[in-house]
Amino acid sequence: MTQRRIRIGIDTGGTFTDVVAFDEDSGELVTTKTPSTPGNPADGFIAGIEKILDIVGAEGADITAVSHGTTVATNKLLEGKVEALGFITTEGYEFMLEIARQSVPDGYGNSYFWVKPDRIVPADRVRTVGGRLDFTGAEIRPFDEDGAVATARWFRDQGITTIGVCLIHAYANDDHELRMRDILRREHPDAIVSISSEVLREYREYERAMTTLVDAAVKPNVSRYVTNISERLIGFTGNVIPFYVMKSNGGVLSADEVVHQPITTVLSGPAAGALGAALIAQVAGFPKILTCDGGGTSTDVSVVLDGEPTLTTEGTVGAYPSKIPMIDVVTVGAGGGSIAWLSPEGSLKVGPHSAGADPGPLCYAKGGTQPTITDAHVTLGRIPPHLLGGEIPLDVEAASAGIADLADQLGLDFERCATGILEISAWNQANALRQVSVKRGLDVRDFMLTTFGGSGSLLACRLVDILDLAGVVVPPNPGNVSAFGLLTVDVKNDYVQTHVAKESVLDHMGVQGILDDLTDRAREALAKEGFTADQHQFQRTIDVRYVGQAYEVRVAAPEGSVDAAYVAQVAETFHAEHHQLYGYDFRGDATQQVEWVNLRVTGIGPITRPEIPTLDKAEGDVDRAVRGSRQVCFDPDDGYVDTPVIWRTDLGAGDTFTGPAIVEEFGSTIPVHPGFEVVVDDWANLVIRKVVS
Repeated sequence: MTQRRIRIGIDTGGTFTDVVAFDEDSGELVTTKTPSTPGNPADGFIAGIEKILDIVGAEGADITAVSHGTTVATNKLLEGKVEALGFITTEGYEFMLEIARQSVPDGYGNSYFWVKPDRIVPADRVRTVGGRLDFTGAEIRPFDEDGAVATARWFRDQGITTIGVCLIHAYANDDHELRMRDILRREHPDAIVSISSEVLREYREYERAMTTLVDAAVKPNVSRYVTNISERLIGFTGNVIPFYVMKSNGGVLSADEVVHQPITTVLSGPAAGALGAALIAQVAGFPKILTCDGGGTSTDVSVVLDGEPTLTTEGTVGAYPSKIPMIDVVTVGAGGGSIAWLSPEGSLKVGPHSAGADPGPLCYAKGGTQPTITDAHVTLGRIPPHLLGGEIPLDVEAASAGIADLADQLGLDFERCATGILEISAWNQANALRQVSVKRGLDVRDFMLTTFGGSGSLLACRLVDILDLAGVVVPPNPGNVSAFGLLTVDVKNDYVQTHVAKESVLDHMGVQGILDDLTDRAREALAKEGFTADQHQFQRTIDVRYVGQAYEVRVAAPEGSVDAAYVAQVAETFHAEHHQLYGYDFRGDATQQVEWVNLRVTGIGPITRPEIPTLDKAEGDVDRAVRGSRQVCFDPDDGYVDTPVIWRTDLGAGDTFTGPAIVEEFGSTIPVHPGFEVVVDDWANLVIRKVVS
């Protein structure tokens, strides 16, 4: 019997674990879902693999690779449950974390004073070491070996085994940090250590320190989780297979390497969804899209231009800034399990608290006590009284009782309370979409919205109304787009070096040397991942600003040698990007010089992407796909209307119908509101637009 070659993408969410299998020989794609197991995510992971292999009729030995999106690091930071963590910095800088940045995220409100959030490391766990470098990396004072030994022993005696090291100007010269790490390894061998010159080699001490400490904080959890999954995979398949973990930058990295770079996974799951949606939309001919990934706990949104999600180095996870390159994702607590509740003032709120997967919404009948977004949908008839094609029945009566109680407290009728819950959720999602579009200088009216995730498409029509979007694209199997995205992802590694210099005095040979060094590091990493030299790809970007500005714009840099023409091309790209973002630029103004800040190189190891299959042309009337009808409330003023239920897999390319309608499939439901038209395209996407009157 010929052995098959099956590649698997598996995305573990808060409620469901999504699985996609790709047969590398036939090109067939198969999807499924299984409940997540928050107590031990590895159980849901293996259950998902067993289920998908059973569907495709394959065995563990047929698996050629597994790519995984995980929320282990994300949840650790969002929950703020950071264990005892130590911090070592340069003598005289022990209050770096205390000073931080002046940032008031939500305004001062009614308070006279704003209190900064708790530090990631309390002051009594900070130790300093003598020695000093200048911004060029030249040594001003020698490293204090005796002081470093005393510091290492102090952490050992205190039982603090997770430590971040950030010494001043280590981005320019890592010698002192490497010596500190060597001493920690000798004096405190049980310590897990992250050093800033390996985590983030760029200036701004606070952000570099925080990024290093976040890396250290999640390292034990990520290491345990990845090791556990790897061992379970070996036990299941009987052999060692390539196991990759999704990174925040839109690439994957082998599990062996991820344990050394855990901070790169802080947006692992959302990044995979954005990439999957990007490929789907690009194939379908939509160059400008916003993505909306709705899960059980939250909704993640991003922007995609010409098939590429936008990247940022100014991201945060929870209260912690992380300056690693990551897909520009904004997360809002508006998932299917988000709880509807009354504020102390008596107003209706939705999220960010979530019922999660266990106990879950009231309709799950697993002990939930508060109404959620999913409960509102099922009581209004917008989703069926079951999930996963009938595998999970829903208790509509329990959901109705919970929302009725909330309606009584608000003094509203039932339908206005339930639709009010969904309206608040829609506006929460719309505000997140504005953050990644309008705040970036983009006009949302030019964009299609690609919705996916189990709950991502439930409010699609309302988002079109609220934002005046061009329309919506709903891929087939939308609940599994993140898992599909994992099969489209190249191996990627990012390298950065700060080099601040005005354009007019830029040392071309010096810059070329730094870029060559970064490229060599990327080349070495790709070789370790098993890519041959002819497969290596490299992308250069430069962080640029006008002299006097505090922050930079990241722009693409050309290939080739650095010379005057090269520098001029970077400047021209920067002027255009600055104008797009802020509405003005200083092109041609001799008094406003351009300044280079950070040099970046990304090493890429390409993989073979699955092709998106086309759909057979429709034959006959769309009525062939109608599986009955039910009463659905889209607007409390109109009440319940008899609405056809359409089974999505019975639709063909070219089918067209108008709302009201409910489109159902195994993993998701798409309510089509009155006044909207649906066209099924050649790739099985539902393209939804408002009817032009």
